[in-house]
Amino acid sequence: MAFSGTGKIWMNGTLVDWKDATIHVASHVIHYGSGVFEGARCYDTRKGSAVLRLDAHIKRLLASAKIYRMDSPYTQQQLETAVLDTVRVNGFKACYIRPLMYRGYNALGVNPLPNPVDVAVMVWEWGAYLGAEALEKGVDVCVSSWNRMAPNTFPSLSKTSGNYANAALIRMEAEANGYSEGIALDTFGYVSEGSGENIFVVKDGIIYTPPLSASILPGITRDMIVQIAHDLGYRVSQENLPREMLYIADEVFFVGTAVEITPVRSVDKITVGNGRRGPITEAIQRRFLGVIAGDSADTHNWLTYLDRASGSPEPVGAAVKAR
Repeated sequence: MAFSGTGKIWMNGTLVDWKDATIHVASHVIHYGSGVFEGARCYDTRKGSAVLRLDAHIKRLLASAKIYRMDSPYTQQQLETAVLDTVRVNGFKACYIRPLMYRGYNALGVNPLPNPVDVAVMVWEWGAYLGAEALEKGVDVCVSSWNRMAPNTFPSLSKTSGNYANAALIRMEAEANGYSEGIALDTFGYVSEGSGENIFVVKDGIIYTPPLSASILPGITRDMIVQIAHDLGYRVSQENLPREMLYIADEVFFVGTAVEITPVRSVDKITVGNGRRGPITEAIQRRFLGVIAGDSADTHNWLTYLDRASGSPEPVGAAVKAR
């Protein structure tokens, strides 16, 4: 993925040119990772461009900020409007969306509270995260030597910039060893998640996924897949999974905003199932892709269409701060 360097970025209520969307080098977030963010997608559906689970993404952004004692200067509705305005003004039919809330420039020191809370929204074109063929053929992954954070160290329920230093180590190690992605265990040795994905395991017709207590991010796509699986009549169990479950599973697949639903064909060079996308993974993937393409009914109201959503009453991008 490479940026074009053009277009507009929403910063603190104003749309600015891409090249002018800068922060000071002394901003707290650069030194201490004091930021929270989201990753969402806008899809070009048959019924028009639509953002997937916009409300849920902004709700999680605000929850992440609350955990870190960051008082958002904008409301849920204002942030949703900012996202829609930013997509519209950039003219994308489909794009990746990155809302970011962070501690800005005022004072340096571990304590972030003297610093302002700044907000930005970026959008850009981004294709398949693990490659276009991965959605069908799957990916080869490894179990990482890096664990996810232990309970009561970092809050895994918060999508926090600092937490992704751990994710970067997992991903770099995997790529250095010739794998597409790594799977981290929690500090008790149970399966946690990938560097940027939640994980599902299928065994004897039952779908398993690690619980929130396994140091996972509460994924929005994960929530969707649980609902889709129920809609299709599958049983889903959220429970601790031992590492070896990955080796004897019939199917394994990643889910997330970036990867969507990507099957895993091998773990630590042990073939998963038949080494190709399994029938349950395919059924769930088909339903998910049908919804985001506009071919299947959006029975859960997951899509916010740009041409039907009300924009900001102010000039484009100029949301009013919460009072």
